Amino acid sequence: MPVIRFVREGRDVECYPGENLREVALRENLELYGLKGQLGNCGGCGQCSTCFVSVVDENNADALTARTPVEDSKLRRRPQEWRLACQALVEKSVMVLTRPQMRLPEAETRLAAARQAPLPLGPTAWPAAPDEELENEDEPDGESPLEKGAAATADEEG
Repeated sequence: MPVIRFVREGRDVECYPGENLREVALRENLELYGLKGQLGNCGGCGQCSTCFVSVVDENNADALTARTPVEDSKLRRRPQEWRLACQALVEKSVMVLTRPQMRLPEAETRLAAARQAPLPLGPTAWPAAPDEELENEDEPDGESPLEKGAAATADEEG
């Protein structure tokens, strides 16, 4: 599974490919918002521009989905590596800095340390369930719904 390395928090978090970056951060109780975002945010609709992060791994610039038109509009005066977490889907492992507008103590040392440890690539697709489990998932005894329906119909007639 892809790993998101949150540099400010010093945490690596696994997620499924295609998961929303904001939802992963909130699920892991990571502080995504500065003061303005804590007081009021749009709940992930891309309207308030308070959930921005900076992708700090130059080698994995394509780890998130492409910028949306909403991001292009909201972040037009911000650095190109800044993204709205609510608009970004994780496609492969990536390093991000939450609240990049705030000073990061010992920034160069912490960024260098985060870049030193390699990120696992992880699969780029959801794991596929075995075919047999899908067929019998709802039927514990293996009897198909058609067979059950036919049996009920026969019992009702006789």
